[in-house]
Amino acid sequence: MKEKTRLYYDEEGDYLEISIGEPTKCYSEEVEPGVFVRIDNETREIKSIGVLDFRKRTHLKDISFNLPIGFDFSGIKKKLNHI
Repeated sequence: MKEKTRLYYDEEGDYLEISIGEPTKCYSEEVEPGVFVRIDNETREIKSIGVLDFRKRTHLKDISFNLPIGFDFSGIKKKLNHI
């Protein structure tokens, strides 16, 4: 079964977060300046990725879209050597 994907955008803070699965207790790590991943405390699975200054980074004028697909964050683990 595919896990639920959630997309959250805070226009005032210009912050985008994409998360998968049910929320769990996590810790955060900055993988690049302004890019954060939340990692499950027990399973060490990446649960979400957040981007500060999203609109500035992408130069998008409008940020409204629906994603009818799931995500797999396992490729991001390559940047995180310790999990």
